[in-house]
Amino acid sequence: MLPLLLQVKPRRLGVLCLGAHSDDIEIGCGGTLLTLVERGYHLDLTWVVLSADGARAAESRHSAQSLFGTAANLNLHLGTFQDSHFPAEFALLKAKLGEIRSQCSPDLIFTHGLNDRHQDHRLVAEMTWQTWRDHLILEYEIPKYEGDLDRPNTFVPVSKALASRKVDHLLEHFGSQRSKDWFTQDTFLALMRIRGVECRSVSGLAEAFVARKLVI
Repeated sequence: MLPLLLQVKPRRLGVLCLGAHSDDIEIGCGGTLLTLVERGYHLDLTWVVLSADGARAAESRHSAQSLFGTAANLNLHLGTFQDSHFPAEFALLKAKLGEIRSQCSPDLIFTHGLNDRHQDHRLVAEMTWQTWRDHLILEYEIPKYEGDLDRPNTFVPVSKALASRKVDHLLEHFGSQRSKDWFTQDTFLALMRIRGVECRSVSGLAEAFVARKLVI
């Protein structure tokens, strides 16, 4: 496995994270963000959760604030779009992302996968590509009932310590999801283990993404 070393000397990194729901970003790229911090990057982090109302808004806020501490300059956007009904709110969602675009031109964007079968996830991915057309976009994955995991082509090895920190963080901060039978330590670690095998991660663990367009 040949790594591409884009930046030898750590620096500030502008990162935009887009999630439909309050735990999506942490599940999809939490380990990668923690790894960037461990490698010495200070993150200028724009964190967008489009469906976060009531208790789930509190979960999102506390999670994002506690995950990075002073290692990130956090700009938090919490929306109140209706869960599972994003296609019906297309115009409002597009306007919201356009507003964020006017304030944010990041080095790196994390968003949902275009092939995700959840209608909210898929629409966020489509709108990401429509809104940020000249940026590096990595599509993360969310395990779910539909069995729609893609074939990723970009991998970030994650240490055992950071993988455990990610999973413990998810279980601690998203109490509203603990009743779901898939929201378990085993689920999150199993997916990271598979991706770790695929990229021959030293720790055996990794997160994976689809990068549809790269300019080197």
